[in-house]
Amino acid sequence: MQSPEGGFYASLDADSEGEEGRFYVWDRDEVRALLSPEEYRVAARAWGLEGPPNFEGRHWHLYAAEKVAAADEPLLSAAREKLFAARERRLRPGRDEKVLVSWNALAIAGMARAGRAFGRRDWIASARRALDFIRGRMWRDGRLAAAYKDGRAPLAAYLDDYAFLIEAVLELLQAQCRPEDLEFAEALAEVLLEQFEDRDAGGFFFTAHAHERLLYRPKTGHDSALPSGNGAAALALARLAAITGEQRYARAAERTLEAFYPSMREQPAGFAKLLVALSELIEAPSVLVLRGRPGPLAEWSAELAREYLPDTLVLAIPEDATGLPLPLDKPARPEPVNGWLCRGVTCLPPIASLAELKLACRRSVSA
Repeated sequence: MQSPEGGFYASLDADSEGEEGRFYVWDRDEVRALLSPEEYRVAARAWGLEGPPNFEGRHWHLYAAEKVAAADEPLLSAAREKLFAARERRLRPGRDEKVLVSWNALAIAGMARAGRAFGRRDWIASARRALDFIRGRMWRDGRLAAAYKDGRAPLAAYLDDYAFLIEAVLELLQAQCRPEDLEFAEALAEVLLEQFEDRDAGGFFFTAHAHERLLYRPKTGHDSALPSGNGAAALALARLAAITGEQRYARAAERTLEAFYPSMREQPAGFAKLLVALSELIEAPSVLVLRGRPGPLAEWSAELAREYLPDTLVLAIPEDATGLPLPLDKPARPEPVNGWLCRGVTCLPPIASLAELKLACRRSVSA
């Protein structure tokens, strides 16, 4: 789904060869014919072929039905290779090759976060390519375009594009802290405040102030198939305020929550994204700043990425980095790496032991 230029394509068709799901689903007899008896025995148990058809009552959409024994893993691997080879002979579904900023932003955030958690630098590199594509092709004269295809990006971006992209940059900063990315996030936030904020009632309109006049200008806070743009904006701005010290971002996030709070109280299940933002307004997210030498810094960052720190932003910053905002500008120290764990304006003393820092982070989460 990633284009040679770096952006992620929008979608694949569900249909191929005139049949929904044809590329992805299987007949039991087809699988049995492709595999050896021993491979089929393991694959049928592992992928749900022993149960009834789970797609339109006729086909099987394979899924992880049962964990196989370690001794059977080679058989399962061989079966997987054979099925993939057979599937490559099928007619592939069509692909919508436009690049949408909002959907790309969600993919960038997911790839960056998963890349940190699983130690997959290739996933982080994929996220980086997509972000660089958006910045290079879809960011012009301080404004985003919503969509790109065949060298053209004619449509101005919407709230979701800006809000989701700030969130994506914050995720990528935690995988690979580059000053230019932080500057980009701040530039996006400035457009968000200037062009989308409802300055009278709080929250953000879906269209920019410079957009053509509409009969109805939506400003919604509930989640749909995608997270709420207002929820994403409130959460992203609050977190951006935590690492930059820019209180205009925090105040805009607070005004957004005030605007939607009555609706959130009436139907909380419909406002999950705004509820996450509210939780971080009640108690500010932690910011963990790591400063040190490149090798040990990467080791600490990788270790901490495996910790469960849901409300903590972890930024690994080389000791020679300059021009940092005040919350990130920690002094050089003689140890290879130091960690400063802060919540709001309160910071623990610098910690030079990874084990002690992990313990402090766990205490911060449990508190």
